[in-house]
Amino acid sequence: MKKLMVITLVCLLTLPAFADEQVNRMLDAASDGHVDVSNIAGSVTVNGWNRNTVEVTGTLGRNVEELIFERDGDTIEIKVKVPRRGGRGIESDLRISVPKNSSLDIGTVSADIDVSDVAGEQSLSSVSGDIETDYTGEDLSAQSVSGDVEVSGNGVAGDVVASTVSGDVTLFRVSGKVEAESVSGGVVVDEGSFERAELGTVNGDIVFQGKLEKGGRLSIDTVNGGVDVEFDGDVSARFEIDTFNGGIHNCFGPKAERTSKYAPGWELEFTEGSGSGRVEISTMNGGVTLCKK
Repeated sequence: MKKLMVITLVCLLTLPAFADEQVNRMLDAASDGHVDVSNIAGSVTVNGWNRNTVEVTGTLGRNVEELIFERDGDTIEIKVKVPRRGGRGIESDLRISVPKNSSLDIGTVSADIDVSDVAGEQSLSSVSGDIETDYTGEDLSAQSVSGDVEVSGNGVAGDVVASTVSGDVTLFRVSGKVEAESVSGGVVVDEGSFERAELGTVNGDIVFQGKLEKGGRLSIDTVNGGVDVEFDGDVSARFEIDTFNGGIHNCFGPKAERTSKYAPGWELEFTEGSGSGRVEISTMNGGVTLCKK
């Protein structure tokens, strides 16, 4: 009798109703169409390929109502539909292959987003999840409330906006016009050539290593954090730098001056080269280091 009870219990625990659902679906797609993805919890991984189809594989949480996967013109919608009150058992991990030239609109609540080899425009957002994507020159927006944002490019210029409330923002080999900010976390811009770069934090350090183009503009603002700027090659710009509580180290030569003999702040203004560009740096609590390779 005991043996029969054990077998019965094992069978109940392994019934399919208690397992996640496996997904493997495919639709024909336009070579440069739009793919719209929505997933509440879990993960979304997207890669581009040389086929005019969209494929979705992965798993759906046991309490997911359905996976909406449909095409309307040149737009394909992929949506994990969950009960109105959410709850447990809705975590879904989606692996999606799309035509390489597709544009993307991906939204998640508690799910990471990872995109690679997609050449079209990208709009990526997560409430509580990390975002990691490749950049190939089309407009890109990557925004998280609680998570890191990382964008890796190949030096091609374009427009990039990357932000997070709680986490770090990293732009690597991204060029052109960029905006990057974090409320509680650092911002790093590593390599690239910039027409305009606007970087900001409330609590976090900012690091910029790259080239400022002729007539380009670099604007850096932080409340509590240090600033480290290293230009790649010669730079031609008018510099305006100020701190409230922190020193200024300048490898270009001119020395900073006290804003007042009664206050701890420092300021520095000078022109390098013809002064065709503009560099503005401001920090409340933190030092500034300014150099070039």
